[in-house]
Amino acid sequence: MLAPDIDPVAIHLGPLKVHWYGLMYLIGFLGAWWLGVYRAKRPGSGWRPEEIADLLFYGALGVILGGRLGYVLFYNLAHYLEHPVEVFYIWSGGMSFHGGLLGVIVAMWLYARRTRRGFFAVADFVALLTPLGLGAGRLGNFINHELWGRVTDVPWGMVFPGAGPLPRHPSQLYEFMLEGVVLFIILWLYARRPRPTASVSGLFLLCYGAFRFLVEFAREPDAHLGYLAFDWVTMGQVLSLPMVLFGAGLIGWARRKSTAG
Repeated sequence: MLAPDIDPVAIHLGPLKVHWYGLMYLIGFLGAWWLGVYRAKRPGSGWRPEEIADLLFYGALGVILGGRLGYVLFYNLAHYLEHPVEVFYIWSGGMSFHGGLLGVIVAMWLYARRTRRGFFAVADFVALLTPLGLGAGRLGNFINHELWGRVTDVPWGMVFPGAGPLPRHPSQLYEFMLEGVVLFIILWLYARRPRPTASVSGLFLLCYGAFRFLVEFAREPDAHLGYLAFDWVTMGQVLSLPMVLFGAGLIGWARRKSTAG
């Protein structure tokens, strides 16, 4: 099965090119804004709808700056040292979730200080909005024909341009389902009842880290990195395992603190 041949440029307006990859980020942020306003309007949310735009502005800066710098530092530092101007070529792909997460953490801390909220009060709210952007980003990867999976003989394997003649796992779609759809459902159902502060953030870290760790078994590692150990450990797994451990610990800490309080 051939992967869909989609032009990575969605709109041509003379010299201006609007890429699908950028549109996916826009869709993710608009979806997060809509959901954030919806949740802010719920009784007892502690949020005002007019605050969501500022919150997402902080988040967008964290995602874009942290995601790009994380990719540069974690995945391809040597290349960007030789071609520093390409650091700014975001439309060509190359964003790291783990770098974006660090960027968003800094952004949430700054927003919490500015609004005099607790950090985890902000983080729990943002965690519920994040899967929409993650899912949209993975669709952008699929359209860009990047981050494809390993060679496979499963019936739904796809031949990607630039990846050779053999079918591969469409790992971008696996991540779309797990990191986008499934993670959203889990967090939404969990947060329907009042939960201890920081537990939603912990569940997000735990689930995302576990999903990403599993998908890495089907995803082709970056060619310039390869496997880091044992012919199966990837950079994505190394960066995701601490998320699982920290997320589980955060849930336990939140519950103990709630009980003690």
